[in-house]
Amino acid sequence: MQIFSRAPAHAIAHRFRSLDERAGLLGFILMLLMAFAQPLWAHEFKLGDLEIGHPWSREIPDGAKVAAGYMVIKNHGTTADRLVSIVSPIAGKAEVHEMSVNSEGVMTMRPVEAGIEIPAGGEVALKPGAFHIMFMDLKQMPKAGVKFPGTLTFEKAGAVEVEFAVEPKAGEADHSKHQTTGG
Repeated sequence: MQIFSRAPAHAIAHRFRSLDERAGLLGFILMLLMAFAQPLWAHEFKLGDLEIGHPWSREIPDGAKVAAGYMVIKNHGTTADRLVSIVSPIAGKAEVHEMSVNSEGVMTMRPVEAGIEIPAGGEVALKPGAFHIMFMDLKQMPKAGVKFPGTLTFEKAGAVEVEFAVEPKAGEADHSKHQTTGG
């Protein structure tokens, strides 16, 4: 008695004979792989109603004294909260800064003394050219592919440990595809 039969190759190929059927099967398999792999790519942290999506920084040139940090903070709650401080072992000091351009085209950067409000049901993006974190008096240089820790402290929710993914130097990475949503 033969338990396993060997189907001729032409019988298998005949089963998915059209290019549309083959493309559909390939698409389905790729979709499954992406669904199972997404937790491996996820880079989100939660604290109560707050969700911190993809904290990241850029690799900086040797000798630089400062680095920047970015992320998206979502507030799924019904009460506003405020990011009031950040600390990281890579820096002697870390501050939330805001970059802006005045009517004459002059770019300025200044610390945000009162922190950043995260509105109820809203979000705030810390990104290049806007709100961001400045890591100053660096004790360690951020290197591409190596994460570093940080602690974000919120006025109401408290403190949360996060990891900043270090991306290649400016101009070498495209962050438009990063996912910051999730459950």
